[in-house]
Amino acid sequence: MIRFWLYLFFVLACLSFWEPVETRRARYKPEPPKPKKTETQKAIDTLAPGQNINIDQMSGKWHLLTVASRCKNLLESGFKTESTSLTWNITADTVTVGTVRKLNFVCWEIKQNYMKTKTPGQLFLKGKRPSDNVDIMVLETDYSTYAMLVFKRAEKITMKLYGRSGEVPDNIVDKFEDRAKTFNLGLDVVFQFPDYGFCESAEKVLDLT
Repeated sequence: MIRFWLYLFFVLACLSFWEPVETRRARYKPEPPKPKKTETQKAIDTLAPGQNINIDQMSGKWHLLTVASRCKNLLESGFKTESTSLTWNITADTVTVGTVRKLNFVCWEIKQNYMKTKTPGQLFLKGKRPSDNVDIMVLETDYSTYAMLVFKRAEKITMKLYGRSGEVPDNIVDKFEDRAKTFNLGLDVVFQFPDYGFCESAEKVLDLT
């Protein structure tokens, strides 16, 4: 009788450590490998402003010359781009940007506030929702001739080339297009803006500051 109870004890002890094969497989099932990031995703992840950028030297008037973007509005009506100029007024904490362009034959000025950040060369535009927030980075500039900026909202990238006048040297244009390609923005989504017909003054103002 004692032998029977000892046998039953060992069987129960073994059962307490036993679990179905399906359960063991589920518990130790390895996680599927994460998909490898594309070169474009890597470029976006490592995106940063250029070294030693001094935002304060960006003050004054700029002309928008070229935009590389997959923005729906540009893709649908890119051939209708209008001459666009911007004026940067810089204070200790913010950059007030006044963008002047024609809309329906009327010269509008759109005012926005870009907030300075702790990162030199990087600004922040707050949207109505967190998903609308925009990080703005100055990739490269000589302050007196040209400036390349990138606008990042979520994982969407737009690059813009500005000039102090209506044109910049060809090598700068080539460099801009090469930089845009790293974000998968090829020549098919590069839009040239007119270098003539700029509004001398605004007839109406939209203040978004």
